[in-house]
Amino acid sequence: MQPIKIATAQFENKSGDKDYNLGVIRQLAGDASKAGAQVIAFHECAVTGYTFARNLSREQLLEIAEPIPDGPSIRTLQDIAAEHSIVVLAGLFEKDADEKMYKAYVCVDQSGLIAKYRKLHPFINPNLTPGDQYVTFDLLGWKCGILICYDNNVIENVRATKLLGADIIFMPHVTMCTPSTRPGAGFVDPAFWHNREADPTSLRQEFDGLKGRAWLMKWLPARAYDNAIYAIFSNPIGMDDDQLKNGCSMILDPFGDILAECRKLDNDFTIATLTPEKLQQAGGHRYIQARRPELYRDIIGRGHVSEQRVIWL
Repeated sequence: MQPIKIATAQFENKSGDKDYNLGVIRQLAGDASKAGAQVIAFHECAVTGYTFARNLSREQLLEIAEPIPDGPSIRTLQDIAAEHSIVVLAGLFEKDADEKMYKAYVCVDQSGLIAKYRKLHPFINPNLTPGDQYVTFDLLGWKCGILICYDNNVIENVRATKLLGADIIFMPHVTMCTPSTRPGAGFVDPAFWHNREADPTSLRQEFDGLKGRAWLMKWLPARAYDNAIYAIFSNPIGMDDDQLKNGCSMILDPFGDILAECRKLDNDFTIATLTPEKLQQAGGHRYIQARRPELYRDIIGRGHVSEQRVIWL
């Protein structure tokens, strides 16, 4: 394998406005290509927008969703890849011939579709069907995989994708700055975003604290480190429907170290060079070689155990 230069991007998408979003994807892809990137990755549902879909009926979601690879957005992504000589990864809602709908993420080059992945754990709209398989694919001499947002929080998904051969996992998200049971979580007031030029400090404090980046740092480096992978994390910045997102798109190496991160309070991309040597040098490589599947094969594959209640008579 030869070193590969990958960009991860962040931008403020518009809900349901594919033309606008694809226009931003075109601009950022062109700028990243000029800066030397061979590949650029965008966030979950970057083509369509995401959070607004929680309020869509089945009919409305069908109107937004597209067939893959024959839909117009895939053709546009292919045109962008050809125009700028760069591989493009981006997300959108998919519909199949039976009108089942999925949260999809695609990898496209100038020749067409390289790979398609369907989110295993979709929840933004009840009309979405969960994906049922992992995906790995070859990209410029590297074996890659894709896991969308919540899929990465289920640690078995990351390990399974690694065991299928992936050394790079693209991790498109729309995450952070939402309420949760974890301490410190919550929405960020959109007023901070609208006032970001006059007061960037207050917005950065919100974005970097436990509502945002500090939470991400609790788990994302571990996914890369434990599995000896390069993690390509992409996330929107700005308003996604009525929710503010904090970007922080970044690339982590197999040591769990951040190679590059978007830090602008605006549309942005960042590029890192991925080298194959780290895949063998990282601790996660040794840990995987030391596995003893016979000890836990049946345990990991076991279904959930319901909590038993003891009744005292």
